Amino acid sequence: MNTPRKRITGAFLIEEDDDAARTGRTLSRFSQEDFHELNLLLRGDSVVDWHRLALRSEDDVLRLLRVNGFEPDDPGDLQRLEAMREEAVEYLRRSLRLRIDPVVARELPALALPLIASSRTKHQRHACVLLKVMHIIYHLDARELRTVLPIADGVLFGAVEQSVADLFEQLRGSGVPVAEFAWSRKNKESLVTKLLVKRETSAARVFDRLRFRLIVERDADVLPTLNLMLRRFIPFNYVVPGQTDNTLVDLAAFERRASKFRPVMADTGEGRPPQNEFSGKGYQVLNFIADLPVRVDRLLAHTPEAHLAPPGSVVFVLTEFQVVDRKRAEANEQGERSHERYKHRQYLRVRERLLRGPRDGEDGFEDDDG
Repeated sequence: MNTPRKRITGAFLIEEDDDAARTGRTLSRFSQEDFHELNLLLRGDSVVDWHRLALRSEDDVLRLLRVNGFEPDDPGDLQRLEAMREEAVEYLRRSLRLRIDPVVARELPALALPLIASSRTKHQRHACVLLKVMHIIYHLDARELRTVLPIADGVLFGAVEQSVADLFEQLRGSGVPVAEFAWSRKNKESLVTKLLVKRETSAARVFDRLRFRLIVERDADVLPTLNLMLRRFIPFNYVVPGQTDNTLVDLAAFERRASKFRPVMADTGEGRPPQNEFSGKGYQVLNFIADLPVRVDRLLAHTPEAHLAPPGSVVFVLTEFQVVDRKRAEANEQGERSHERYKHRQYLRVRERLLRGPRDGEDGFEDDDG
């Protein structure tokens, strides 16, 4: 295994990039795992439907763990992994009556599971099943922790914003073709509009309260930049299924490039998630939602509440990412594709829904232009 690279700690656990950012990553240099992770993001699929990983080395495992908020050098984090494995084994035994092979269930360290799930050994399927259940347990524990922590959303959002901004400054300094980078939070007025538009009127279903917008120089830069984001701070396994809106990347062409590799999941037949109905014709962008793991033990390290966050504690922050190249970003602001026209179409729909139909002049309301 290579010597561990210097790590950066902020809201996330991140490894310094190897040579990827400096030399650039092209499709020809993507590994099987790179292709599979990107395909999941572009399609909006779920990792629970995968039947194998494609990691090649211990370095790959360490990268994936850190992106998910685990520090492999921290004994507390390793104990957490082992505890989650034990809980997953018990769930499978009690609830599903599935017996996991003892080698995978307890004899090998939990750190070995991702490589076993990537192998062609007799234990591969058992490791894969176990990791899927651990993936769910980790997320549920993080959600429960969030309910008891004395941290406002604004503090968590601020930590994510600062960390992601720092990362992109580093990537830009390494030569990654980032033309523009910005972030924003939905204000209350925008949240009200979104909830009045959606069929689900629960605020818990708003995934894009925190948003990052990234513009790269050329369309050829989109996939390599996404690959770096997945390798650095976005866990592919916590990209929210069904929330990808991809009108930017030619998925069929991408999957033809990836067809030389063994598939990791069967075609579910669900097709691409529906596109945003308020976008103008010809609008092209890649939108996806990811749950980013935030190390709250670091945020609370110097507060009286530090005892509430044991080492390795993580909560998730739902975050929207919008990625586009410069040429199409400029085209997206023309005519019916502009943000102004997008909001206008949203407001019309809200008025129709509140008034229970299109305005007919007999609703008793007058336009307020003030």
